[in-house]
Amino acid sequence: MPLLSGPLPDTVQTVHIMGIGGTAMAAFAGMLKDAGYTVTGSDTGVYPPMSDYLASLGIEVMIGYNAKNLDASPDLVVVGNVIRAEYDEAQALLGGPLTYASMPQLLGARFLESRHSIVVAGTHGKTPTTALTAHLLDAAGRDPGFLIGGLAKNFDRTARTGTGPHFVIEGDEYDTAFYDKGPKFLHYRPKTAMITSVEFDHADIYTDLDHVKSSFRRLVAIMPADGALVARWDHDNVRDVCLEAGCEVLRYGAGQSWDGRIEGVDTERGVQRFVVLNEGNLWGRFESVLVGEHNLYNQVAAVAALARQGLGPDELARGFASFAGVKRRQEVIGEPRHVTVLDDFAHHPTAVKVTLEALRLRFGKRRMWAIFEPRSATSRRKVFQDAYAGAFGAADVVVIAGAHDQGRIAETERFDSKELVADLRARGQEAFGYDTVDEIAAVVAANALPWDVVAVLSNGGFGGLHKKLLAAIEANATPSTA
Repeated sequence: MPLLSGPLPDTVQTVHIMGIGGTAMAAFAGMLKDAGYTVTGSDTGVYPPMSDYLASLGIEVMIGYNAKNLDASPDLVVVGNVIRAEYDEAQALLGGPLTYASMPQLLGARFLESRHSIVVAGTHGKTPTTALTAHLLDAAGRDPGFLIGGLAKNFDRTARTGTGPHFVIEGDEYDTAFYDKGPKFLHYRPKTAMITSVEFDHADIYTDLDHVKSSFRRLVAIMPADGALVARWDHDNVRDVCLEAGCEVLRYGAGQSWDGRIEGVDTERGVQRFVVLNEGNLWGRFESVLVGEHNLYNQVAAVAALARQGLGPDELARGFASFAGVKRRQEVIGEPRHVTVLDDFAHHPTAVKVTLEALRLRFGKRRMWAIFEPRSATSRRKVFQDAYAGAFGAADVVVIAGAHDQGRIAETERFDSKELVADLRARGQEAFGYDTVDEIAAVVAANALPWDVVAVLSNGGFGGLHKKLLAAIEANATPSTA
């Protein structure tokens, strides 16, 4: 059971991926296929669009984590972080002669060794900032490689090798594999690293904020002396983890060396005009579909990082103008009967708050609904019970769903949706709680009025609410008043 160490041997030709059905893993499989490897995979089930994508590449997918999946003796087995040690396939791997590696480890060994790795890290904002940075390089003709934890609308896949010197990667602080509990970003060989924010999250693997900060300190510690940290210096936790940096630190945020200012929002087109300042002087003027103060500073971070790589204001402005955004980040998915329905990934209370504030800026005085599903490992626990009560202030009407699958969480540790509804009402907000997706769709469809904005917030599928909501609003030709 040898664990891969050092560079990937030239003798590796066949690769088997355990947990191939996830978005990132399927995209990584495509990168390996493009690089000339024969790739197979296994999962409990693979569904569109990833199943269609893997089929288009001719990648065989075995259903179930069975020991027989390894009978062909692949040269290397990639272990996804969804894999548990007790699975039959994992047991066969650990008890056999095959070499294995995690996806982050193999990515670093095979694709990042000779590249300028730009790692986008932080509790919030990683996916849109990674997608934007990759697009800005691409629009400037740099042909970067990238791995994005979401579907960027400017690209037809979430990962690619690229031929340019840069590789942009979303640096997740989540653990790497069942046998490697360190954060994924430690494998990504950063030469430039952005740290957008540091807060407590991932309550299933981190015990407290100090535990989270220890992982980010490890990222800072592996930065090369000629590298650069792009750090949100007006955030205390970010500043704290970066104090011992042994490389250049590009400080950004309000009142920092790199700053920004929103000049206006076009609520019809859904775009934000902003300027970036360097040492108090105008550096560039831009327009983007990423709206809100948090997005302003994510974009300032990308500018600061890429300015150090030689990109100028004019070519960055062209890139910003053509950036189409990321699916599930303030994404308009339909406008039945002039009701604008959006899908967003926000689930941490800070993300919920800044997302709704950004949507308020984007849509002005239109009545806004926020529909929230507690689904992530952290949001299903009571650790943020009180914090959520202050996260929905920008919404006019709040609908809270029952928490998703709390079976493995002790009753005393479970998040309480009804308690949140009561807390919101105590603050004077119009708030409701419903147990089923069908109830939510029916109530919102019956009460949403033309020009309302309905934001669906969940880091999962929300039981198909999005499609049900669009259909119910369309079918409800005569809405009542709430």
